[in-house]
This record gives sequence, C-alpha cells and structure tokens, in this order.
Amino acid sequence: MLTLSTFVVGSMVGAGVFSLPAGFASETGVAGALVAWAIAGGGMLTLAFAFQLLAVRRPNLDAGVYSYARAGFGRYLGYVSAFGYWASACAGNVFYWVFIMSTLGAVVPGLGAGDTPLAVALASIGLWLFYVLIRRGVRVASAVNRVVSIAKTVPIVLFIVLCLTVFDPAVFAANWAGTPGIPIWDQIRATMLVTVFVFIGIEGASVNSRHARSRRDVGRATLLGFLSVLAIFASVTVVSYGVLPRDEIAALSEPSLGGVLEAVVGPVGAVFVGVALIVAVLGAYLSWTLMAAEVLLQASRSGDLPRFLSRTNAHDAPVGALTLSTVMVQVLLVVVLFAENAFDVALDLTSVLVLIPFVLSAAYALKVALGRDGGVDPEGESPARRRRMLQIALTVIATAYTAFLLYAAGPAYLLLSLLIIVPGSVLYVAARRRAGERPFTPVEVVLLVIGIAGALAAIVLLATGAITL
Repeated sequence: MLTLSTFVVGSMVGAGVFSLPAGFASETGVAGALVAWAIAGGGMLTLAFAFQLLAVRRPNLDAGVYSYARAGFGRYLGYVSAFGYWASACAGNVFYWVFIMSTLGAVVPGLGAGDTPLAVALASIGLWLFYVLIRRGVRVASAVNRVVSIAKTVPIVLFIVLCLTVFDPAVFAANWAGTPGIPIWDQIRATMLVTVFVFIGIEGASVNSRHARSRRDVGRATLLGFLSVLAIFASVTVVSYGVLPRDEIAALSEPSLGGVLEAVVGPVGAVFVGVALIVAVLGAYLSWTLMAAEVLLQASRSGDLPRFLSRTNAHDAPVGALTLSTVMVQVLLVVVLFAENAFDVALDLTSVLVLIPFVLSAAYALKVALGRDGGVDPEGESPARRRRMLQIALTVIATAYTAFLLYAAGPAYLLLSLLIIVPGSVLYVAARRRAGERPFTPVEVVLLVIGIAGALAAIVLLATGAITL
C-alpha cells in the first residue's frame, strides 16, 4: 500500500503546491481560501471515495480511469477516457519541464521563461534520461518514486513549520477579507481551476492497480494519499496569509512559496524552495509518465488501441506506450518554442483533459452504487441499505462536482480537448478493425460526429484568432 500511496502523493505534489500562495492571494483572502479548500477538498474527497468504491466492487478492472469508462459506457468512451488521460499526462509533463527551466532561468538567463532553444534542449535531455530510467522497470521507477515522494514532502512541511514560528495574527486578520467589491463566490470560483490542477493524481493508485497485492489497498492508498496532500495544500495556503500582506503575496514571482519563505528566513529560503521544487516536479513527472504509459498499455491489451502499445520488456516496463508518450512530450516541447503562452496553455489543457476521465469514472461509480452494474460488494451481494444510500450520495456529489468543473473550464478548452482526442480515434478504429469488429455502436457514431464537429470548430477558432495558444 505504501507504493500505491506514494503514486498518489507523488503525482499530486508537483509544481502546483509551490504556486499556491500567490495563486490564492491574487484572487481571495483567508475566508475565501478556507471555503475554496472546503469545497475542493469535499468534492475531491467524494471522487476519492468513488475510486475506493470501484476498487473494491470491481476488483477485476485494471488501469482505473480507462477500465471504469469502458466498463460503464462502452469501448469508445473507454478510448476517450484513456486517450484524454494520456494527453493530459503529456501536457502536464510539458508543463513540468517548462516550469523547471523557468525556475533555473533565475540563475541561467539563457533559459528565459522555459521556452528558449536552450531550455527546450536541456528539457529534451532530461526527458530521454527519464525514458531510460523507466525502461529499467516499474519496480526500479517505483522505488525511486518512493524516495522522491518523501524527499519533496519534507521541505514543504518544513515551510509550514517555519511560517508558524513567525505567524502574525494581526497580518492574518488583515488578510481575512478578499478583494473589496467582488462577491465572495466569484473570488472562490476563480480559485477552482487552481485546485483542480493540484489535485490531479488522485487516481494514481487506481491507474496502477495491477501492481497491488490487495484491491482494498488501492482504495486505502487513494484516501490516505488524498487526505495527506489536502492537509499540506490547505496549510501552505493558510499559513502564508499570516506572514505577508495579501497584496505582497499576490505580487510574488513564481514559485511564490519561495518568496514567502524568503520573508521568513532570508534569501536562502528562495534557494531552498527552488531546489525542493525541482525535486518535487521531477518526482511528479516520474509518476505521471508511469501512469500515462499504464493507461495506454491496458487499452492496448483490451484491443482498443494498437498492439505495439502493449509491448513490455524483460523488466515489465511498458516500452511501447512509454516510447509513444516520450515522443509526444518531445514534440510538444518543440511546439513550446512557437507558443506565446506555453506555460498557461499546458496547465489549463492538463486540467481540462483529465476532467473527462474523472467525470466518466465518477458516473460509473454512481452506476455501480445504484446496482446497475455487476459489481460485487465485499460484504455480500446486497449492500446494507444505509451503506448503499451513502455510496449513492457520495457518487452523485462526485459526478456533479467533476461535471461542474468541466463546465466551468469554458468552451474554448473543451473544444481544444476534442481537437486532441478526436484525431486519435484513428488508432481506436484501426485496433477494432484488426480485431474484426465494428468500431462504433449507433450511439457512439453520434458521439463521434459531435466530437468531429467540436474539433472542426476548434480549428476554425484557432485560424481566426478567437482561440490563441
């Protein structure tokens, strides 16, 4: 269970936590931050319960988000979930490399904001070094991930402790209210996409469930990892309000956590955070690469993606899926050279693309809770009424919450997501035809047509400048 928990912690504790102080302070005060974390924490907790429910009730399903969407809503939506999740991981990994190079840019001017030729060249070297590491096997990569997860969590906990030693109640009280004239709900809503990004990785244990000794461990690891990370994220945000005035926190350059720590212990604080950030981001990158490859591997083994993606080596590393993922990230790193807002686009696309698998997984958990699927209850075929009603309530909230986040992301990024997912349907069609089966049911044909229309709309909007990268 420890390994699975570190997948959850490792994938969630990345670049996002180092941006939380300014990310929240620029939008709201202490009151808004507390409500925002309560909403985000509560919503994501129900999603964690949904993953736990599916791990126990459907222990035969591996690869989490892909298997759940496929079992609940058919092969094509299973593909959509798998490909969307994989694309999200690739976009997220590009974000991580840009963030690392941007951080180093403070010392090496040639790296700029992480989007210069030198930055892309160094990121490419790091990308392929990780490729070699993961090819040595999942066990080796998992062992490294355990060490890194601990190494990157300790500095963040130390940050919280140091901030508490200089915590000023007067400053905290002055930061209580948010921006004057802006309704508190609008302030809270502005922080929602920030919380989505930092919580990506909650599905880490379920995606890697085939490596679990017990399916109960999958659910426990998800809850343990989530609650640990929620406590860290909320604490980082709140203690910062007791160190500096809100407008000063909002004006800090990224990583803003370093700016807060610099106010506590001096310039050494910024250097310390910079080193911790690089360790954290590389750890998150490792977790995300493993999860992205795992989803493609399982989709290929199930016949929904080409066979070459299911190829593994003597170390049980999914080399086919890993190679495609690494090549995709490499291509996107080159695109960074030509994008005006590569940092923001990569972050937002990561969040939106992963919400599609989240919605489908939560909806399938609701379906299982309602008894409309062949899941097995661990305590008997018919769950006790009270427990069943609780499961239904939690999965309804999880489905509604993730659907709301997808809606709140806005139409522009939804259309861009379709532009990424729909062309990949060619791989799905090729795999189904190779198996001698019809690729689509009548309902799936309708979904494909809608998806194509959305992708074409995205192309038109990009061409006319209505959407910019």
